[in-house]
Amino acid sequence: MRKKLPIGIQTFEKMIDEGCCYVDKTGLIQPLVEGGQYYFISRPRRFGKSLLVSTLAALFAGKRKLFHGLAIEPYWDWLKSYPVMHISFGGGMVDSREALDSRLRDILAGYEREFKLPPLSEGIPGRFGDLISRAKKKFGQPVVLLIDEYDKPILDNLVAGRDDIAIAVREGLKGFYSVIKDSDSHIRFALLTGVSKFSKVSLFSGLNNLQDITLDSRYASLCGYTDVELRHTFDAWLDGVDMDEVRRWYNGYNFDGEPVYNPFDVLLYLDKREFRNYWFETGSPSFLIRMLQQNQYYIPDLHSIEADNNLLSSFDVGCIEIEPLLFQTGYLTIESKQQIAGDLVYTLKTPNYEVWHSLHKNILNYLVHRSAVRQKNSLALYRCLTSGDPYALRDLFHTFFASIPHDWYRNNQLAHYEGYYCSIVYCYFSALGLEVVAEDATSKGRIDITVKLEHRIFIIEFKVVDMEGDGSALAQIKAKGYAEKYVGDGEVWLIGVSFNSIERNIVGFEAEMYG
Repeated sequence: MRKKLPIGIQTFEKMIDEGCCYVDKTGLIQPLVEGGQYYFISRPRRFGKSLLVSTLAALFAGKRKLFHGLAIEPYWDWLKSYPVMHISFGGGMVDSREALDSRLRDILAGYEREFKLPPLSEGIPGRFGDLISRAKKKFGQPVVLLIDEYDKPILDNLVAGRDDIAIAVREGLKGFYSVIKDSDSHIRFALLTGVSKFSKVSLFSGLNNLQDITLDSRYASLCGYTDVELRHTFDAWLDGVDMDEVRRWYNGYNFDGEPVYNPFDVLLYLDKREFRNYWFETGSPSFLIRMLQQNQYYIPDLHSIEADNNLLSSFDVGCIEIEPLLFQTGYLTIESKQQIAGDLVYTLKTPNYEVWHSLHKNILNYLVHRSAVRQKNSLALYRCLTSGDPYALRDLFHTFFASIPHDWYRNNQLAHYEGYYCSIVYCYFSALGLEVVAEDATSKGRIDITVKLEHRIFIIEFKVVDMEGDGSALAQIKAKGYAEKYVGDGEVWLIGVSFNSIERNIVGFEAEMYG
């Protein structure tokens, strides 16, 4: 009889007690707890952070029965158990500094009752420090402190556009977390997890002894499933499964080590046996898309980003860069890294098909608010390409440009150049899940957009003109010999599109088959 899938279960003890499939991460946990004392790890939402914290809580509480047969069982000192404070900010909304303080008081009161210790201090930081020191004295062992989703109270307010509240909440958490360093002699182990990493100056100035293992190759697979783990743990669920397709949809997250699958996606796919955007559907990237708009970002650049370690590692309220936001939230991941002049520089990419397709679809949804128009245009676009009738694209392009509000690049000169139109067309093609290459490099220049579908290749060049007939984008494709790159790869179509920057729509369209 095969074990249950742990869908919706984030508690280690419940997962083991109910006989669920468990990917054994305790072999990685052992060197973590033996090699240091204070840790921080950032991972995207629904990536197994809460399960990791729950596993550590059970381990330090000495619940040996739960670890029977797991990698760490023979090596752990089960004669010792520690007082564990497992604090989670994952549930509910903290929408004011007062709400945060109330939440922290409730958390401390709960552990005072659990440890059977009366409160001694009125202030939150003092009360927290007293609780840690007295717990050690009472139980004869130092405290284990596990804080899950440490940043959620701040992020919730940032996403809602309440920056002033986010700052107030950040300051409250800063005072709370600063107690940890001052309690060093009373703490055995501490781990903070979250989606983001705020700068040490803004949030961790009082906790500068944290070891950040977010991009530590030794712990790259501490959350998520490797391919080997997936095949081993879920073997009984894999009959008839196209693993190459599963890998294309859900694998590819890279934290400077072996790529991993998103656990949330894998579990739901194995249960339903349907390829869908499971992870993406659980959260809207509206905050990210608003930032793309505010920064008037050229969308194809999302897939050619380079960033150094400092840029990827942190951000702060009022100073949020697109690159770390995309990386830390899971919309981009590491493709490669290299050492340049003393710095590590990372090249980023979308991790898999789910994220690629869903991200562009959501950007397109933001641009074109009328869902009926958007869906009709998308279906018509796909049929034009599959039928080999690129001439029909002219009216289609005209229709969907006319349906898009102009807020995206308002007051920006980019609206007068090819980049504006290229971004929108790029999103349309990518939202269909097609293979799209922007700024496609050839020996004689760069193609604005190349679209590949089965045996057909569409080379598309954009040109902004002052009036109809003022230059030819198709002539530029021919003059630079862009099609030569794809000779022998299938049926190649050349498409030149001219736009008027004032009317923001098509004034010229030419298409012909190459060869």
